[in-house]
Amino acid sequence: MRALVTGGNGFVGKHLAAALRAHGSDVVTAGRAGDGGAVDLPLELSDAGSVRDALEHARPDVVFHLAAQTFVPEATRDPLATYDVNALGTARLFEALRQIGARPAPRVLVASSGEVYGARAAAEQPLREDLVPLPATPYAASKVASEAFALAAARTYGIPTLVTRAFNHIGPGQSERFAVASFAHGLAAIAAGAKPVLDVGNLAARRDFLDVRDVVEAYVALAERGTEGEIYNVCSGSAVAIQEVLRQLIMTARVAVEVREDPARLRPSDVPLAYGDNAKLRAATAWEPRYSLAQSLRDIYADARARAAAAS
Repeated sequence: MRALVTGGNGFVGKHLAAALRAHGSDVVTAGRAGDGGAVDLPLELSDAGSVRDALEHARPDVVFHLAAQTFVPEATRDPLATYDVNALGTARLFEALRQIGARPAPRVLVASSGEVYGARAAAEQPLREDLVPLPATPYAASKVASEAFALAAARTYGIPTLVTRAFNHIGPGQSERFAVASFAHGLAAIAAGAKPVLDVGNLAARRDFLDVRDVVEAYVALAERGTEGEIYNVCSGSAVAIQEVLRQLIMTARVAVEVREDPARLRPSDVPLAYGDNAKLRAATAWEPRYSLAQSLRDIYADARARAAAAS
C-alpha cells in the first residue's frame, strides 16, 4: 500500500515509517520543517491549503494521522494552540479528504491517546474502549475532540476511519522532554561525569508503558485488519510505577545518584493510575508486544549514551 504518515519526522512517525517500509509499503512522510528531521512533504495543520497539498501530492491508500502537539505541559501552557493543531488540524485533514473526493477514499488511522480516559477508579481498570472519556487536561480534551470529528466525518462522508488510543509509549529516539527519556539522558550525563543528582516529578504514579516499536506494529496491523469506525487501545495491559522504571534505569546505568523531587515537574492533574485493556486490539489483529520493559529501557539508555557521546 502507499501510506502517508503525518508527523513523519516525530518520535513515533520515524518508527512507523521504518515499520511500514519493512512491511513492503511505499511511504510518504509529511510534517513541519525542522521538527526533528527531513520529511518528503511539508505539512502545517493550521493551514488548510498545506493539508490539501500534502494529500494531493501523496495520493495515499492509507493515512496514518500522527501529527499533533503531544507534550502535555505545553498543552497546559497554550491550550488554544494545542486545540488548533490537534482538533482543528484533524478536521482540516478530513475536510481535505472530502474535497479531494478520491474513490475509493483512503483508509485513515487517527492516533489519539489513552489520556482521554482521565482519572479513573481502580475498579474501572484496565481501561476499556467503551468507557466515556473524562479528559483531565487540555491535551486530552483536544484528543477527544479530534476523535469525535474524525469518526463523525467518517460516518458523514464515507471515509474509512479508525481511532487508536495509545498509552505511554517509550523507546529510542524520544525527546528528553518526556519522563523516561529524561531519566535516561540525566543518567547518561552522570555516567559521563556530571553531578550525580536527578530531579524528578511524581514517581508514585503507575502507568502503562509500551515500546514505540510495538506501538507502530499495532498501527500497521490495525490499518490492515482493524474495523472501520472502531476505537482501539494500544497498550501493554499492565501498570508499572514510574519509580520502578527509574530504578531499572539506574540499575542499567550502574551509577550512584541522588534522586530529588522537583515541584516544577509535578502536574496539578496527574493521574495516579492508568492502564489499558488491549483485548480488542489482540482479537482484531493477533498483535502481541515483542519488547519487554527491561529491553526497552536498555535500548533507551543506550540511545541516551550515544546522543551524549555525539554531543560531546
